[in-house]
Amino acid sequence: MDLVLWRHAEAIDLELVGDDMLRTLTPRGEKQAQRVGAWLDRQLPASTRVLVSPALRADQTAKALDRKYKTHAALAPLAGVDDLLSLVHWPSASGCVLVVGHQPTLGQTVSRLLRMADADCSIKKGGLWWLRLREREASTDVSVVAVLSPDLV
Repeated sequence: MDLVLWRHAEAIDLELVGDDMLRTLTPRGEKQAQRVGAWLDRQLPASTRVLVSPALRADQTAKALDRKYKTHAALAPLAGVDDLLSLVHWPSASGCVLVVGHQPTLGQTVSRLLRMADADCSIKKGGLWWLRLREREASTDVSVVAVLSPDLV
C-alpha cells in the first residue's frame, strides 16, 4: 500500500474570514497547489484513491490535481491520526491512497508510521510525504518513497 500525505497549500489568515473551514488559498498557495498537483499527476497511478478534508483550502488544493476525489469529515482540521488511518484502511488496503489534509495530523501520521519516537513531523504547506508499506517475509516495513516541498518543483 502507498499512502501519500499532501498538506493543503498556503491559505489566507483565519482573521480574514473568521471560520477556519472557509479559508481559501492565497495566490502563492494556488501556485504551490498547481506545481505539486502537476508533479503528482505524473507520478500517481491512475487508480489512486484521493481523499480530501472538507476545509475549503484542502478542496482547492485537491482541485489542482484534476482528478476525482471524495471529501471526508475524518480529515477535517484537528482530526486524529486514528481517524485518518481508519479511513484509508491502513495497513490492509492495496494500491495507492492520496490524502489532502492538515497539520498536525499529517505530520503525526508520518511520525507514527515511521516510528519516530516522541516526535511530530512537520510538513510544509503544499508539501507531501509518500510512504510505502511492504510486507517482507514475517514483517512489514514502511519506507519513504518521496518527500516534496512545493518550492522544489
